[in-house]
Amino acid sequence: MLFQKHSLQTWFSNVTCFTIYSCQTTTDIKATITSKCHKEFDLPSLSLGSRLALIILLGTVATVGSVLFVAYSALVEDFEDILTEQQLYETRRIATEVNQRLQLKLDVLAESASLLSHGSELVSRDEMATQLERQKLLKSLFPDGVLIFDNNATAIFENFYTPGRIGTNYADRKHFRQAMETREPVISRPIIGRTTGVPLLSFLAPIESDEGDLLGLLGGTINLGTTSIVPVAMLEEIANDEATFTIIDSENFLYIEGGTITENGITPLPPPGESTLIDAALSGITSGHTVGPDGRELIYATSHLQRLGWQFVRAVPFEWATAPAKESFSRFVWISLGIALLIALVSYILTRSAINPLDQMTRRINSMILTPSEADRLDPSGANEVRNLAIAFNHLMDERDAISTMKDQFVSNVSHELRTPLTSINGALRLIESGATGELPARARAMNSLALRNGHRLQLLISDLLDFSKLSAGRMSVTLAPQSLQPILESTVFDNQTMADEYKVVLTAHCSSRQKVITDPHRLRQILDNFVSNAIKFSPANGKVRVFVETGTPGSTRIVVQDNGGGVPESFVERLFDRFSQADVGNTKTTAGTGLGLAICRELAALMNGRLGYYYDQGAHFWVELPAVGNEA
Repeated sequence: MLFQKHSLQTWFSNVTCFTIYSCQTTTDIKATITSKCHKEFDLPSLSLGSRLALIILLGTVATVGSVLFVAYSALVEDFEDILTEQQLYETRRIATEVNQRLQLKLDVLAESASLLSHGSELVSRDEMATQLERQKLLKSLFPDGVLIFDNNATAIFENFYTPGRIGTNYADRKHFRQAMETREPVISRPIIGRTTGVPLLSFLAPIESDEGDLLGLLGGTINLGTTSIVPVAMLEEIANDEATFTIIDSENFLYIEGGTITENGITPLPPPGESTLIDAALSGITSGHTVGPDGRELIYATSHLQRLGWQFVRAVPFEWATAPAKESFSRFVWISLGIALLIALVSYILTRSAINPLDQMTRRINSMILTPSEADRLDPSGANEVRNLAIAFNHLMDERDAISTMKDQFVSNVSHELRTPLTSINGALRLIESGATGELPARARAMNSLALRNGHRLQLLISDLLDFSKLSAGRMSVTLAPQSLQPILESTVFDNQTMADEYKVVLTAHCSSRQKVITDPHRLRQILDNFVSNAIKFSPANGKVRVFVETGTPGSTRIVVQDNGGGVPESFVERLFDRFSQADVGNTKTTAGTGLGLAICRELAALMNGRLGYYYDQGAHFWVELPAVGNEA
């Protein structure tokens, strides 16, 4: 007998494991998903739509940032080129203006020279004085002196007296020799006056006879130390506190304009390496960057006046290029940010519109997990990826339904096949225990009691499996009618008293005879028996289990089973009423079972239009609420 029972238990254990595994693969998806979600979302995470929107936003920001960086560099470069071109234009304009003024002086001087001969000889000194006095323009163009030389380059007349100048011969001067040989008006390079000792520009125009013989020279001088060759208005226009303008003689290494004024009115250039601006101007590079004496970066440009060997140099701070670039860049940044925000907004909207079908599908799947039904299927529409996912999920649901149907049939068939022989076995064991077959030895009686308890436990497991199968298939029926609670609670205490005595637990019930609910008494007993048996098993020795009634939500009555045990672990409360769920205490399960009891209770409560729950308050409290009859409390 014991061998047969042990074989039966082993076989049924294998069947139960297969059944539980099948059910877990199809109906315990929610617990699995919840567990995985807890693991995956321990750290902050973003949804797929938010991630895509963030990727687009970061891509947009990176793109806009790159564009802004390139744009700023291009703006600075463009403004730098424009500023350089402006400086080149200014220096060329000044050089052209100076050259035109020099040419004007030469032209006026040559025209005046033609008036100083009678065809074959020079006019008399009185006529020279008269002619020069009449030439107001000539006098204004050469404020530092007008002279007349003979054909040997000796000074014979001057418009105002300078000691030692009349009678001095200048034939050794290069520009005098050039004028005497070419018979063309010439301008000297900056020279030091032989009698005055000041820096001068000397202008010469030949005086010829009617036959073309050289009769003399008409000369004009400009003192570079006192008279600027650049108009004052132009100097004020091109130079200020930050911009500098300089004219240098690159052959004699002198400052013509912009140097420090010395006693003789002219300043030599600084030695190489002392002024980076002068070094850059003399390098032959017409424009570029250099550093000023105060360490500021400068943009410079130069123009060369060939006839004098002069360099016109203008330099401005580099900030003149960056300031308008920054201003333009600032406007560009705000426009770019506006465009970026618009792109981000549009991207987010488009991303959400693309992700919404997936979100809807996820909600639909979660709903299907909570309330599985064979009719539940996803609509295979939308984008290709969404449609393919829906089709694949529907195929999975078909497989699930097939496995679920096979499982239900298997559990139902096996449970029915086991119930009949198990009932006979338990009945026989009870007869033996009652002494119907005679008095048993003490050892045999103990073994028979053990077999009977395990047979009874096995019968309860089979009943749970059958109830679960009926609930899953929707074949469980209830008969609802107004029922008095007092006899139901008293019978619950009476039927579980033996178990309470075995666990040394005090079991009591408190209920008024007037309290009634609409219920199926057999199914309500099934719920209460489950609550009470769990409370007894989890109560400490000499503990108390109390069944009482209290007012629930409006229109309902709450029946509570209270113990003074440690309660359910907080981490397990969310899965307390799920199928095949059992809490662990320490490293081992406190009690054995299928984990279906509370799940069956929840389904039964729903069938009776009620609900159940749990809370802890100095002990575990399991409760079930059912519709109350009238207003009785």
